[in-house]
Amino acid sequence: MTETAYPRDISALMIIDPLNDFLSEGGKLNPGIKDELDRVNFIPNLIRLVEGARKAGLQIVYAPHGVDEHSFDDVPFLHSYLHKNTRDQQYFWKGTWGAEFYEPLRPQEGDIIASQHRLWNSFRGTDLEEKLRARGIQKLALCGLTSHKCVESSGRHAFEEGYHVTFIHDATAEFNRHEHEAALAHSFPLIGHADLSVDEFLAAL
Repeated sequence: MTETAYPRDISALMIIDPLNDFLSEGGKLNPGIKDELDRVNFIPNLIRLVEGARKAGLQIVYAPHGVDEHSFDDVPFLHSYLHKNTRDQQYFWKGTWGAEFYEPLRPQEGDIIASQHRLWNSFRGTDLEEKLRARGIQKLALCGLTSHKCVESSGRHAFEEGYHVTFIHDATAEFNRHEHEAALAHSFPLIGHADLSVDEFLAAL
């Protein structure tokens, strides 16, 4: 078995945060990330990736962000970034439209949907690991938002837990080019067993 083989019984495509606040017009974070989404052709690439993976019979996993007024009750030293983005701006606020899945990328029957993560790591404090282990998943291909934050953090956790990690670099994006390119140039090659384009990944399937 080669590093870039993805047997259907142990492999999955994991999509991080394909949510309205990021991707939809009117989303709270969309104005700040839209230019970068367009520059890297993120939405068309991600839609093509998910459609191709479904057609190939690959397990699809969703790892959504979501917070509320109690998400950080156990954090004594709340970072100013989190205070601004959660308590003040209420990004990805549970029960709101902004925390719902972007319509063209909504989950379908048979997909795994993890519970909502409060920070950047999609594993910590969620049922993601439990659901992956129950399904026998050993290889994860990561994509979604954002490159330097949730995708990278989730990839690090998966790497440390012993998963085979692939990054789909043209199906990720960031708020600015500098952070996106830093993730692609430094983090993804360090953490990932493979670093592929959408076309390369679909060809491997």
